[in-house]
Amino acid sequence: MAGDFNFTGRTILLTGAASGIGAACARWLEQRGAAELVLVDRDEEGLSKLALGCGVRLFVGDVTDPALWDRLEAELRGIDHSVVNAGIAAGGAITDTSLEDWRRVLSVNLDGAFLALRTSLRLMREGGSAVLTASVSGLKAEPNTAPYGASKAAMIQLAKVAAKEAAPRQIRVNAIAPGGVDTPIWDELPFFQAMVEEEGSRNAAIQAMGRLATPLARYAAADEIAGQIGFLLSDMARNITGSVMVSDGGYSL
Repeated sequence: MAGDFNFTGRTILLTGAASGIGAACARWLEQRGAAELVLVDRDEEGLSKLALGCGVRLFVGDVTDPALWDRLEAELRGIDHSVVNAGIAAGGAITDTSLEDWRRVLSVNLDGAFLALRTSLRLMREGGSAVLTASVSGLKAEPNTAPYGASKAAMIQLAKVAAKEAAPRQIRVNAIAPGGVDTPIWDELPFFQAMVEEEGSRNAAIQAMGRLATPLARYAAADEIAGQIGFLLSDMARNITGSVMVSDGGYSL
């Protein structure tokens, strides 16, 4: 364990921890000595399958539910870091997007992020850090991404405001803006489901999208993004706050 990536004795809160980037972050932090991981997700089965070796506290529920955060705030004594990661995706033209779908995405991605970040900052010890999982969709406009892109752009601004507010306590807040990442979030999207059928397998569809979309001709693995989030959380990044790390294979160039 390198000194600056040593999380020994620290407590870290992660939302959306049952799969994808959240689960990868949990594994990355466990491997670097985290004393306790506070894992939040509505997928109880997914959380139980992580089988982590460090101390774990599970909070099963919807990140948009204020009661979940009231309970968590009442039961925890304090945290050192947090990863605000829970999110959902949706696609479709603005003219075809219902208000219900708009609100559903904004509720999870933005309201949930606000509630998680608010609780994190209330519980966080001086010198701690938080990372919000935004998206390159919050920086680059593409058709059929309005609810998702708008929610992620707002998360970036939320992180910047939080960074200024938390700086007097030496707490850092940053965002990461991944491009394409191989996570289960793709499986919810109709266009990806069609691409899987066309390419013959899920892995082939991910590879095809990476070739089409990025100069590096690849999408990231969740473990790669977890390492980048870990860097932003760590003491190696102690002079970085209010920033957005873009990790998109060159997609936004």
